[in-house]
Amino acid sequence: MDAEIRHDADRSTYELVVDGEVAAHAVARDGEGDVTVMPHTVVDPARRGQGLGEVLVRGALDDLRRRGRRVVPTCWFVAEVMDRHDEYADLRVG
Repeated sequence: MDAEIRHDADRSTYELVVDGEVAAHAVARDGEGDVTVMPHTVVDPARRGQGLGEVLVRGALDDLRRRGRRVVPTCWFVAEVMDRHDEYADLRVG
């Protein structure tokens, strides 16, 4: 499986591209100061159950950390990933 995570700042999204096709995307809107709000994550229904959502969210969180951002996880799935992985606790706002 050839996979990459792309950040599209103009559309405020992160995309997980698998074998040349977008398999999942997450909305990540920059807010006040260093805060990014993540309200929505979608995995292509044909690709659910493969762990792609977590790959996407962790890649997005890693990129947000590199960019010096903190995260408000209003999407339940993003919040769940952050809860399961202590290494993202420092990024969480709220």
